[in-house]
Amino acid sequence: MRRVVRAFWGPRPEPVEALAGRWRQTVEQVSQLLPEVASPVEGNWRQVHASGPDTACAPDELTAVLLVAQEAEAWSDLTGTGLRLLCTGEAGWAVELSGVAGGTPQFLLQSMVMSVDAPHGAVVPESELLTMLASTWEPDFGDVTDDDTLDALEDDAGFVVGDPVVGRSGYLCSARAVLIPECLEASRRAVPDGGVLLQIAASGEIDTVVSVYEQLRDAGALAPLPRPLDRPTL
Repeated sequence: MRRVVRAFWGPRPEPVEALAGRWRQTVEQVSQLLPEVASPVEGNWRQVHASGPDTACAPDELTAVLLVAQEAEAWSDLTGTGLRLLCTGEAGWAVELSGVAGGTPQFLLQSMVMSVDAPHGAVVPESELLTMLASTWEPDFGDVTDDDTLDALEDDAGFVVGDPVVGRSGYLCSARAVLIPECLEASRRAVPDGGVLLQIAASGEIDTVVSVYEQLRDAGALAPLPRPLDRPTL
């Protein structure tokens, strides 16, 4: 089964060294949380390129890799520096990390998206993975979701791609967290940065996700960042 763990934020210019630190922490934490796919000892991470074959990418090479990626894109100071890493493990396990960060875009959000493939019935620590992304990347919002959930949110709740959203789990930054309705039926866990992790529904409980999304949106907790973007979080 494939699930996606995502984090989004607005413009936040950062030097390559800072981005490499965030990427390195992400890779190391994935190795700890998903040892079946990314062993801390033998994690074989590869960089996915727009053209040509994948190339090996060790965590201690990330600064150099990001410098190359930045120099290859003339507009990286505006759009952010993009990087895709892939690691495959035991049968049925794989994880891909795709991020664009460090830029000052006016309309498109910066992001880190983690796609996890796991064998049927395998336990994946989804909430812990989302908490890790929130801690590492300090986003505006984030979620754990899948294609069926996103389709339902678009069709049934009017969700527009690019706007803040939650899935069966959700993360909201501190400014959004204070707008969560008291009556919301979802478990809450504080995150050290002041944000909140919401555990909303089990896999397949799409109607519950849609209902909670609508309540959060109506309360203002999912209000889009104003465009042109001028800050990383609400």
